[in-house]
Amino acid sequence: MPTNNLKLPIGIEDFKEIRTEGFYYVDKTGLIRDLLDSWGKVNLFTRPRRFGKSLNMSMLRYFFETGDNCNLFQGLEIEKETKLCDEYMGKFPVISISLKGINAPSFRIAFNMAIETINTEARRFQYLLNSDRLSEFEKSAFQQLLKRDMDESVLYSSLKTLSELLSKHHGRKVIILIDEYDVPLAKAHETGYYDEMVFLIRNLFEQALKTNDSLQFAVLTGCMRISKESIFTGLNNLRILSISDVRFDEYFGFTYAEVRDMLEYYDLSSHYRTIKEWYDGYRFGNVDVYCPWDVINYCDLLRADASAWPENYWINTSSNDSVRRFISQSDNSIVKSEIERLVAGETVVKEIHQELTYRDMYSTIDNIWSVLFMTGYLTQRERKEGNRFALAIPNMEIRSIFATQIMDFFRENVKKDGQSVNRFCEAIKDGDAQEFERQFTSYLRKTISLRDTFVRKGQKESFYHGILLGILGAKESWAVASNTESGDGYSDIQIEITDEDIGIIIEVKYADNGYLDAACREALNQIEKMHYDQRLQDDGFDNILKYGVACCKKRCKVILASEEI
Repeated sequence: MPTNNLKLPIGIEDFKEIRTEGFYYVDKTGLIRDLLDSWGKVNLFTRPRRFGKSLNMSMLRYFFETGDNCNLFQGLEIEKETKLCDEYMGKFPVISISLKGINAPSFRIAFNMAIETINTEARRFQYLLNSDRLSEFEKSAFQQLLKRDMDESVLYSSLKTLSELLSKHHGRKVIILIDEYDVPLAKAHETGYYDEMVFLIRNLFEQALKTNDSLQFAVLTGCMRISKESIFTGLNNLRILSISDVRFDEYFGFTYAEVRDMLEYYDLSSHYRTIKEWYDGYRFGNVDVYCPWDVINYCDLLRADASAWPENYWINTSSNDSVRRFISQSDNSIVKSEIERLVAGETVVKEIHQELTYRDMYSTIDNIWSVLFMTGYLTQRERKEGNRFALAIPNMEIRSIFATQIMDFFRENVKKDGQSVNRFCEAIKDGDAQEFERQFTSYLRKTISLRDTFVRKGQKESFYHGILLGILGAKESWAVASNTESGDGYSDIQIEITDEDIGIIIEVKYADNGYLDAACREALNQIEKMHYDQRLQDDGFDNILKYGVACCKKRCKVILASEEI
């Protein structure tokens, strides 16, 4: 077994850098063989973000691009395909662009960023200016691709023009790679220039991919499968390879064997179960996969701290807007019930529409289900007939995103109803346990429950703890503290109402067996045993109320310490 001195490639998407600078590489070069064996003129791979799309595109570029890159592929799976390597490796001019950087507040700025993307790629081929196979007119056309003040017609035809010039110079057709093709469309939709961006992308793609005799083949990647009517108009040679397709299913994401090998290499095998719970659970085609971004980041953290708890690495790479919009539909009782089933680890069967426009993504709840599926917030557990899938939340990481959005949505709604908040808080302040219980039950029935089968008891208690904090946080005149050190431990919630000399302690328990009274007594006993009132006494509060709160699903029980026998 080799020594584990290879670095983890966090955020590195350049295949050559990984292979030459001492980074760990999970071999996905079988993609090259399968791509050539199952030929497609224009291939679109749709996968969620952070599943290795950009690295695979970089790998394709270095394999096909003219030059000697054989050393980059030594010891990898593709090297075994000697006939294929002899025929294709290093034999083609390759145009490789990424559209992920076209993120602008206006169409004019986005247009200029698109020009810069073409400028940057064209600068790699400045040897064309000295080519004895190109005419002066053709060299002049190439110079137009280097200008920052490129006009619209030149930009629209830029990829086609560049491919024609490269093909004539090299005497070979050209391979075009376009990574994250849909990012400019997403940004344009968010900012209000969607129609202009659709027109730009459509013209760019039509000329490069449809009416281009210099094209050998093309590969595109993206997160969403955008409707043919809006982007790929008339492009009859497009082969779409989505997350439900069994072809190429193992080449995006890490398989079980690949994660096992990585953990063994870094002496982290004891953490396999935790990594599986948090970052596994996606199903592409017929293969179960892990999110590579998460696995690599958590392995890096574990190498520094073997006791480190898993983190949510996904949440900071997107706005998670689709989950927020989904949660906002929970006023519909059916949708609310389906969300609760999902966060409980169950499945919901839905028909998925994999061809959408950004304009239609959130127009119906059916489309939102489709967006969540295609972007990786939901995954398939089983494919039914046609386009019907049994959908589930993949893992603990994504579930935590749902939980966060549910709590944020709850807090927003609480603030909208100040009268209910005041009634709830008055009951707590007045020692009215019965009204506290009635009001809290009402809140529980209205909110989305994060219930039973998916989480441990401590996490269930945290949910109800969070609901209480969400309500109490709307009472700005109260000093509300969570998990405060007091006496011999940490109380769940402590409240100080200074101007009325009232201190309040609330301890929350989850009643697994449904025995709410017993759980309340356990909470009150804990308050007394751990002396949770010590801090309030030290702060001079004479009137201290102690509440035991027990919950089970949508039910709760509240007992005030003075009522306990």
